[in-house]
Amino acid sequence: MRLYNTLTRQKEEFIPIASKKVKMYVCGPTVYNYIHVGNARPAVIFDTLRRYFKYKGFKVTYVVNFTDIDDKLINKALEENTTVKELAEKYIREYLIDVRGLNILVDETINPRATEHIGGIIKFIKSLEEKGYAYNIEGNVYFDTTKIKDYGKLSKKNPDELISGARADVNNEKQSPSDFVLWKKEKPGEPSWGSPWGKGRPGWHIECSVMIRDILGDTIDIHAGGEDLQFPHHENEIAQSEALTGKPFANYWLHNGMININDEKMSKSLNNFFTVRDVSKEYNLEILRFFIVSGHYRKPINYSRETIHQAGASLQRLYNSKIKLTSLLEKNPSGEMDNTVKLKLLNFRRDFEKAMDDDINTADAVTAMFETSKYINTYFDESTTKETIQSTLDVYMDMANVLGILHKEPDDEITDDVKQIIEKRNEARRNKDFELADALRKQLLDIGIEIEDTRDGVKWKKIN
Repeated sequence: MRLYNTLTRQKEEFIPIASKKVKMYVCGPTVYNYIHVGNARPAVIFDTLRRYFKYKGFKVTYVVNFTDIDDKLINKALEENTTVKELAEKYIREYLIDVRGLNILVDETINPRATEHIGGIIKFIKSLEEKGYAYNIEGNVYFDTTKIKDYGKLSKKNPDELISGARADVNNEKQSPSDFVLWKKEKPGEPSWGSPWGKGRPGWHIECSVMIRDILGDTIDIHAGGEDLQFPHHENEIAQSEALTGKPFANYWLHNGMININDEKMSKSLNNFFTVRDVSKEYNLEILRFFIVSGHYRKPINYSRETIHQAGASLQRLYNSKIKLTSLLEKNPSGEMDNTVKLKLLNFRRDFEKAMDDDINTADAVTAMFETSKYINTYFDESTTKETIQSTLDVYMDMANVLGILHKEPDDEITDDVKQIIEKRNEARRNKDFELADALRKQLLDIGIEIEDTRDGVKWKKIN
């Protein structure tokens, strides 16, 4: 298996620290609002990588943090007349609702909170100070980047580009513009904790370094997140962690590309900012997950109504093949395994694994699934033996489980999103909006569902 390591800018063979074990950390959300579709991409992609490691027999320790103390939380809590803790609790609950909708393996994920590690943060900073890598100015503690010879090695930025880290709200005190804050002195009305430098709270970058060390150790296999985190966040994590331990911080750095909205960068100012909760009101979130895995994770992808509709139609076609297999399995006779099918299945599995082994190429993995689906739809019928059907279903669902799709058991052989479209069409007809009703009928046809209006209500059937 080869992964593109941002640190070296090349694909490298994945060699774990411990045999058949993976320690993996993915930067999680700052919990002051609902997560947006951009946040959904790393959540889905790196969950898919975790699933593939499990498929290959690895034991994965998977950590996604919550930043629950930050300027954004403080400001939002003031706006909503609540406490930072109550605000964080609210949006952690909402986050878990959204990621469960995306079929993330929540119950197999460790979710530490920054405020649970204040003691470790203080100890970490104190050790950096003792080693000469940190300095205190009137209660604000900074990391001295000039002491790090290879500072900038992840982002590949030159010294002129190494500006102060994000979220460092005090600039005129720093000895160097690229220095970043480790501990912020208390401001009136803000949450704070006692420390050797006076009451205050941690800077952003130090939180992840401490949570990683406390939970996973000095060196981990994989650190992942969005490409926007390369600098300053991940760069600063490396600097402070390796300064403290003298060991490599992470052996592989993985970063996903961004999501554009209608071919433009997602931005509140452009009014094209979509939360996952917004999407869930109109589409089943399994469609959003499938949309994300349908593209290569390092490339930008474009979210629009058209692309999400296309993803829904494609996902339904994959579901139709699952439905066909389960239906045939119930009624077909037993018999010997078809050796021709057995060979085909070996090839489909090989193509799927080859794609996933090549830097998590989920786009080609999805193609392998469609090739399997096409074969099922073309060659399987009432004469196919149960043994052949079951073996095929096992391979098909192994691939689907890695991608995190086809996990729902269709009710009456149609999925929830198809039912929603049928109900929207029924409502349009009741409102005499026949133009919309016709458009929804066409949408159903596009995903292989033909409907008929009868005296007994709407009836449907699958078409190939």
